[in-house]
Amino acid sequence: MKHKIYIFVVEDEPEVLDAIVRDLEEFEDTFPIEMADSAEESRELINALIDDGHEIGLILCDHVLPGQNGVELLVEMQKNPNTERTRKVLITGQAGLDETVRAVNEADLKHYIAKPWEKGDLVETTRKLLTDYVIEQADNPMEYMSVLDSTRIADYIRKERGITDQ
Repeated sequence: MKHKIYIFVVEDEPEVLDAIVRDLEEFEDTFPIEMADSAEESRELINALIDDGHEIGLILCDHVLPGQNGVELLVEMQKNPNTERTRKVLITGQAGLDETVRAVNEADLKHYIAKPWEKGDLVETTRKLLTDYVIEQADNPMEYMSVLDSTRIADYIRKERGITDQ
């Protein structure tokens, strides 16, 4: 099985989950999307993906979930060596300031998206964060150029490999 970088979406409202996945469909051929409706289910699925040799490049997580909340899950992921580099986004309408600050400070939160979101903002945030992830983590960032920020990836490859236009 080929190694893959996943997008992971955690949302307990089925209609909202479907809307997020639908808005991100342009990424799915390159970055498979996995979904969960609770922190507990997320933990199980993330561990299974990692055990199979895959990575979680981006997680989009609601704050209000059954059982453990989204911020707790993101903090836990930050403490895990297998998911600490995952780009973390809180996508919610209900996280208070204290919980959001905790996510920034303890989970290395990369972005906060308020519900309801604009599709263009969600897509561009996803593109930027996955580009960051691929530049830092992927063995061959070129294979992701068609769906990510190709200019940034090309600039990185030129600088990293000492390739110039001169």
